[in-house]
Amino acid sequence: MGENLLDIENLSVIYRTDDAYIYAVNGVDMSVKNGETLGLVGETGAGKTTAALAIMKLLPERIGIVKSGKITLAGIDITRATEHEMEAIRGNAVSMIFQDPMTSLNPTITVGRQIAEVLQLHEKGKSHGEISRSVDEMMELVGIPPHRKNEYPHQFSGGMKQRIVIAIALACKPKLLIADEPTTALDVTIQDQVLEMMNDLKERLGTSMILITHDLGVVAQTCDRVSIMYAGEIIESGGVEEIFDGKKRHPYTSGLFGSIPNIKIAARRLNPIDGLMPDPASLPAGCGFFERCPKKMASCGQKPPLFAARGGGHVIRCWLYGGDARQGDGSWAL
Repeated sequence: MGENLLDIENLSVIYRTDDAYIYAVNGVDMSVKNGETLGLVGETGAGKTTAALAIMKLLPERIGIVKSGKITLAGIDITRATEHEMEAIRGNAVSMIFQDPMTSLNPTITVGRQIAEVLQLHEKGKSHGEISRSVDEMMELVGIPPHRKNEYPHQFSGGMKQRIVIAIALACKPKLLIADEPTTALDVTIQDQVLEMMNDLKERLGTSMILITHDLGVVAQTCDRVSIMYAGEIIESGGVEEIFDGKKRHPYTSGLFGSIPNIKIAARRLNPIDGLMPDPASLPAGCGFFERCPKKMASCGQKPPLFAARGGGHVIRCWLYGGDARQGDGSWAL
């Protein structure tokens, strides 16, 4: 798929409150190639949305702080960009679809005007007529009749609102689209349609995508690579086939797969992961999954590095796979 469009190196983000420091993202390394879809998976509170907001430079002012790291998007160092520079980047080089379409749209402005605002900001050379035609094209692209552009958000269903939000995000054909659980607020009959449409638009426009989700079924359907996030860290990363079909997994990843219903097995109850994610204001010194892990051992009291799988980009942050596989160059192989 070519060179990396996005490179994130050692990203750490904290939220500063009156009572404590919340360690939301802790030393994350991540990349997205041109034309690639990366699935970012984990429980609520894992740090997925915070990482996305850091890419957009939309962390809450004076509360959300990037403590370390570098974010490079299409050769631009986002961490050093000014707010004025970010205004030209957001919506143009990178766009984000937020979780809830019900609150992503302004209820007092027509949907057509909300799509047009993006074009007016980033394509100043276009005439009013050209922008109007572009709005019609975007609405047709997401499957909404253009004659409805003068209607307001409350006149659309949840699935249609999400299509409008996607039209706004893709209006300027960004290089990177961040979709933060875009189907969570939709019923299951609409989810598949929206995902299929996003995949089609991504291919048609040549856009890369980060899909934030907790649904492994969505990942299997949509993504090229997967990064599993837990307690602000990437604990496993690799191609979809490596994660889904590989014999070796992080115990947390195994727990996620074990929580999925299997239609071939008659079971009275699901098999959830016991316990809760650690308090991000007081993270353990060693492995963040230690207290919930069914395979914990003494070495888990120390922070494990990412151990690389042999012959590919599959890496796992777990001491289970670091004890006897050191190679001649000092790296680890599973």
